[in-house]
Formats: sequence, structure tokens, C-alpha cells
Amino acid sequence: MRVIAVEEHLATEAFLRVAHGLDVVPGDETEVGLTRTVETSPAFRARLVDLDARLDEMDAIGQDMAVLSLDPPGVQPYPAADAVPLASEFNDALAAIVRRHPGRFGGLAAVAPQDPAAAAAEIERATGPLGLNGIMINSHTGGRYLDEPEFAPLLAAAEANRAPIYLHPRAPSGLGAYREHGMSGAVWGYQAEAGLHAVRLILSGALDRHPGLTIVLGHLGEGIPYWLRRMDNRHAFAVRTAGAATPMPRLSLTPSEYFRRNFALTTSGIDDPDVLGLALRAVGADNIMFAIDCPYEDSAAAMAFLRDAPLTEGQRTALGHRTAERVFGIA
Repeated sequence: MRVIAVEEHLATEAFLRVAHGLDVVPGDETEVGLTRTVETSPAFRARLVDLDARLDEMDAIGQDMAVLSLDPPGVQPYPAADAVPLASEFNDALAAIVRRHPGRFGGLAAVAPQDPAAAAAEIERATGPLGLNGIMINSHTGGRYLDEPEFAPLLAAAEANRAPIYLHPRAPSGLGAYREHGMSGAVWGYQAEAGLHAVRLILSGALDRHPGLTIVLGHLGEGIPYWLRRMDNRHAFAVRTAGAATPMPRLSLTPSEYFRRNFALTTSGIDDPDVLGLALRAVGADNIMFAIDCPYEDSAAAMAFLRDAPLTEGQRTALGHRTAERVFGIA
């Protein structure tokens, strides 16, 4: 079976040299400080930048292809004047990597939502001339979310260019109660933040305005499949009873219908057959893709999960490569 993993992070030495010297927008200092500490660790830095070693590991575990993306939170913590050219330079480097290794690597472009017009232009360039497979956005940008009106050009460009948006987690906006006990990271805050962002896109009416968008969520849906039935029920109740007190956009579909129409999920970091079973019932195998979250997760363990999970062969084929080929336009 062909195996494509679709949430696989990297950085280049050129990117790290520039990014680690940049000022950070207020509010993102803690997260970027942690990221820079991790990226400076020699062993971890090597896993991010050494593509020959990455290919050797892929060969050892039987992984055919990786869809690469910039180590989060990407360019989003930096002022727009720095972030826009940094994203463009990284995308040039990523496209060159993909060209050098046809069939082994695909790529998700970095964009700078700080400048929505520039981000829209970069989406067109990245998925057109550069030949990349979509974009990755690391949730909020300066505490702002993609459903807000200023980001309409970005969403329109993604829809027009059929560019899937991988909505990756990052530390929650305004850490508040997440600041203590390690809660801002992957233990809890990441999925809470990405799930919040996805639900905002659903409930705001953004997916009525941009019905052709495809949003990809890792970690088997950031908890949303567990809540779909309740979201439908309580949204209908709120529209009937609380509309005046809590203004809500009138939606064409139920929340769960948008989730099934506009979202695809990946397995990144959730090697749990029970959670996978729930996701399969929620959206079906044709909307779920395999992902490792390399270099943050154990690649061999993720491959063992794909191999041994209680799936039909059709489901395993869909997760292993067929859904990724469709969603990301991979030949």
C-alpha cells in the first residue's frame, strides 16, 4: 500500500537564521521563545533540516511520501514587513525540495495572514507556478481569526485556487488560564485553539461565503467529531430562543453538515483506534488522511497504527494515500 503522511514539519537553515533574529509581535513571545529553544537543540534541529535522514527514516518504516510544511507557528508571530518576504523565501526553498525529490515530497506553503492581500497573492503563486499542494495556517494571527472580514481576500484566494488550508494548532490567543500547568501546548491548548478556530469558521457563515473551501484539521478533528450532535442541537436551540440576545448569522446548513462538506481530518498524533472509529463514523474514510506529525511524534509507531488499526482494506487505502491524493492534488 502506498503511504502518504501529510503533517510533516521541516525548516531550512536559512529560515531559522533569519527567523531567530526577528522581533516578535506582542503576545507571542512565550510561544516563540519555546519554539526557538526547541529549534536550537542540535538533535531536534537536525531532524528538522536534514532531508537525507528524513528520507532514510521514511524508507525504513515504509512511508512513500511526506507533505512537508514549515515548523509551526511559521511566520505568523512576526511583523508583516518581515513575515511576507520570509514566507515567500521559504516557499521557494520548499518548492525546490519538492522538485529535487519527485514522488517523495509534497509541500504546503507558508503565508502571512498579517497582510491578507499579500497572503492571497502568495497562495496563487505557491499553488500555481511553484506547484505546492496547499497552505498551512497556524490558527490565529495576532489573536485574529480567519472568519473575520479582513481575511476575506485570503479565503477567496484559497477557494479560487483550490488550495486546501491545513489549520494547524498553536498556543491559544491570550494565554490566560492556559498559561499554567503546561496547558498552552499540545497537552490541551493546541487542540482547544484549533478547534475554536474551526468552529468559528463554521458558525460565522464563512463557509456559506466560501463554500468551495477545504479545511484540514489534524488530531482527528481537534475534538469536534465528539461534539457534532450537540453542536447541531444547541445551535438550533440558540437560533430559536436566543437570537436577539446573542446575534448569530443565519446558516444554510447545520454545523455538522459544514463539517462533513468542508473539512478533512488527519490522524496526526492520535494513534487511538476508538477515536479513529468515531472520526470514521463522523466523516467517513474518504475524508481522513494519515499523518505522523514528524519530528514531534514517533514515525514507526504511527506507521504501526496505520497498519494494525481495525480497518477494512478500503478504509486503510483511503487513509494511507487515496484521500491525500484527492485533497492535495497529488498524482
